Amino acid sequence: MHVEWYGQSTFRLQADGTTVVIDPFGDMSAAAARGIAWDYPPIEGVTADLLLVTHEHGDHNAVEVIGGDPVLVRSTAGTHQSPAGEVVGIASEHDDAAGTQRGPNTIFAFTLGGVKVAHFGDFGQGALRPEQAAALGEVDLLFIPVGDGPTIGPALAHEIAGQVNARWVVPMHYRTERINFLEPADDFIARFGHAARLEAPSFDLAGLPEGRPLVVVPATP
Repeated sequence: MHVEWYGQSTFRLQADGTTVVIDPFGDMSAAAARGIAWDYPPIEGVTADLLLVTHEHGDHNAVEVIGGDPVLVRSTAGTHQSPAGEVVGIASEHDDAAGTQRGPNTIFAFTLGGVKVAHFGDFGQGALRPEQAAALGEVDLLFIPVGDGPTIGPALAHEIAGQVNARWVVPMHYRTERINFLEPADDFIARFGHAARLEAPSFDLAGLPEGRPLVVVPATP
């Protein structure tokens, strides 16, 4: 599987002739009025067969920037058929107050190229509930927010990676040189015995070093 990070929580996954894009961001220039710096390059020329949106915030739901007439699963829990096979959407919350502060969030799980993938969107609960963990099962490749603030932070993200027995763990939604909010990923990365800090924002699973669990940190786009 080939994985590319575009910044924040946006990823493109490609395997077996199928392309999946998750949580694309659009024009974030309005954030400057609130003192938020956002310097990730615009997403351009990207197509997909399947497009997943975990929740309806502007840095995650810009479906208009993705071409190719993809099948869209948008902020919806349930079991969905798609070009990547069955996609399971697990209802969760963006905060630790039952969604009353920041609304709902959907965890998506699917298998692509023989790899079980889970993307946690802006998961903000105080814990992964037993019924959510049961619906998710074990995961090979985990994308999880670690930047604290509106989502979970390093400690809970590390705990969840263990709960789902992830083989590869990719942090997302954290402070980089491109944005001036959230916390950096260093605390999260330091909790793992094996880490790969990459020199590019994209990687192939087959080219990663050994070690399990392995936290994979793509270069900032």
